[in-house]
Amino acid sequence: MTPTLRSLALAAALVLGVPAMSAQAQTVPAVAFDGTLLSVSAQGEVRRVPDIAIVSAGVTTEAADANAAMRANAERMDKVVASIRAAGIAERDIQTSGINLSPQYQYGENVPPRISGYQATNTVSIKVRDIARTGRILDALVAVGANQISGPSFDIDKKDEALDEARKDAIAKARARAELYAGTLGMRVRRIVSISEGGGMLPPPRPVPMMAMARAEKMAADTVVAPGENELALTLEVVFELGK
Repeated sequence: MTPTLRSLALAAALVLGVPAMSAQAQTVPAVAFDGTLLSVSAQGEVRRVPDIAIVSAGVTTEAADANAAMRANAERMDKVVASIRAAGIAERDIQTSGINLSPQYQYGENVPPRISGYQATNTVSIKVRDIARTGRILDALVAVGANQISGPSFDIDKKDEALDEARKDAIAKARARAELYAGTLGMRVRRIVSISEGGGMLPPPRPVPMMAMARAEKMAADTVVAPGENELALTLEVVFELGK
């Protein structure tokens, strides 16, 4: 082989060798386990007294024509919203949840239904951050014209702190279960290999029916609202290594 051919062959060998060396350098060795892997699922739970009440308040009006129904509704709803603001509810805690206008039909025998009028409804969702005032606020809304009240449902403002306690509870339960399995098998828990967390769960708020089509009359006492407790929970998947 001539010197020129030998040089070309050497250059080709070097070029072809680079990817192989690069790929070998990037290879990450697999982690080997000489023990037994145990996967445990555990749910952590914590209970808290809620500090937020969510209620829905609105006005339903009826009139012979759609425009009159909406105008009458707007006038009464303005008073309701003004009462909400006067109660100290912040703008961020007042949200329109529904506006509806629908025809009302009159039905007769052997005749097609005909429109007899219109019904307008406007509803707002209110977040009350001082639960003790919830009943008084509801009564005030009814007094100024609200004739649709539903709720309350209860929530927790700062869930992160409570969920951290639920995490500790789940870890303790998972480790206790791993110790149980290890002891039964004549082994011991060496270490935690991995932890994965499912979503934090707060059972959906359960509305407590309070009033429907309420009368705007002054009540002798404030409506009673009892918050009880809410439960927060989350699930952890924990993998343990067991060994002798």
